[in-house]
Amino acid sequence: MIAFVLSTGLCGLAMPLFNQLAGKTISTGIYSKPADMLTLLAIALVIGLLAGIYPALVLSSFRPIASLKGRFTSSRKGLVLRKGLVIVQFTISITLIIGTAVVYSELGYLRSRDLGFDKDRVLVVDTHNDPHKRVFAQEVSGLSGVESATFSGSVPGEGTWSAYSGVENNHGEMQIANLDLTYVDFGYLEQYRMKLLAGRFFRRDISTDTMQAMILNEKAVRLFGYASPAAAVGRRFEQWGKKGQIIGVIRDYNFNGLQQEITPLSICLDFGDCSYLSLKVAGNRLPETIAALKKKWDRLGTPLPLDYFFLDEAFNEQYKSETKFGNLFINFAILAIFISCLGLLGLSSYSTVQRTKEVGVRRVMGASVSGIVRLLSADFLRLVLIAFVIAAPLSWWLMGKWLQDFAYRVDMSWWIFLESGMAAVLIAFLTICYQAIKAAVASPVKSLRTE
Repeated sequence: MIAFVLSTGLCGLAMPLFNQLAGKTISTGIYSKPADMLTLLAIALVIGLLAGIYPALVLSSFRPIASLKGRFTSSRKGLVLRKGLVIVQFTISITLIIGTAVVYSELGYLRSRDLGFDKDRVLVVDTHNDPHKRVFAQEVSGLSGVESATFSGSVPGEGTWSAYSGVENNHGEMQIANLDLTYVDFGYLEQYRMKLLAGRFFRRDISTDTMQAMILNEKAVRLFGYASPAAAVGRRFEQWGKKGQIIGVIRDYNFNGLQQEITPLSICLDFGDCSYLSLKVAGNRLPETIAALKKKWDRLGTPLPLDYFFLDEAFNEQYKSETKFGNLFINFAILAIFISCLGLLGLSSYSTVQRTKEVGVRRVMGASVSGIVRLLSADFLRLVLIAFVIAAPLSWWLMGKWLQDFAYRVDMSWWIFLESGMAAVLIAFLTICYQAIKAAVASPVKSLRTE
């Protein structure tokens, strides 16, 4: 009952912190509803009753005469139950430790993987297709903190359109397919440092590029059966009323998040559908550059405020839920380890008391302190190793399911499991070490007098 009162109070205090950690909004209104509080109280009473039944039954089974003489023997069933509970606790703990390691490994992989474009120092302004967007771009291009400026209909990580298209395949036939489509302006591919594999980029001095040119990625080239990027250059295309030729092929890049695979992509020029202005800015003058951008924007007279973001931050924002998931994992892992250590500490204390006389005999026979510590620790560490054997395949299966949501994912290396197991063994050893050393250094005479 005391624990129930304390826990309800602590939950109310910790709820805002949990909401911030989980990125959720969980109401504390349950505390104002008497029916809900009575339900929680009933659950607490039932748990207390169930927890008390086992020791009550064990104590009531003792023979009165033996009990009064202080003769107690541990039943094998009780020992198996205690060890089983420790194994279950550490199985949960090790599973959470491995899960935490896998989550953070995947997040590290997502953030460090080559995306196929340069997202550093790119400030993106959403002009919302303001009629003065071209004037704004020309004015900000002259700022000392802006290295280059270019428009596009979308930016990497923001998604693309889908277009019903026809492209001449390697057999000379027009093959119909749904291609992802992004509209860009001159200089976009160069600013983002897209790698050209064949052909050329869009050029201002070629008038046909505005309506009659298309650039494909590698996925699209393979879709239409070409053995090499160069083979697709010069082929015909039809898309939304436009007809022309493929002028270039670029290397695949992640225009969506890494949760999704790269799909066949077409890139065309169309300034009218380009509302995003990408600015390559100098990293040492960001505050001054942003302030100047706001002044230029305000001069346009548009009622909308300047809407901008940094591309690298926006791209990493896609993994916000995974980051929060990892934070929850590590917090619950710490909590599970703490609870497991409490159970192990109780079991080791009980076992050490039961073997006090054995320890005294061994000390008299010449056993060293380190030998006694190894003796008392071995049984408990064996339980942790059993828990690891159970947790390793379980966590491998669970985290494998979680990783399936990512098109590009890290391999679950053996070292993740090994380090998690070693961490659990070390934590367990430190937990029982105090009791083991205390029993080992105790006076053998006092140990032999123990009834």
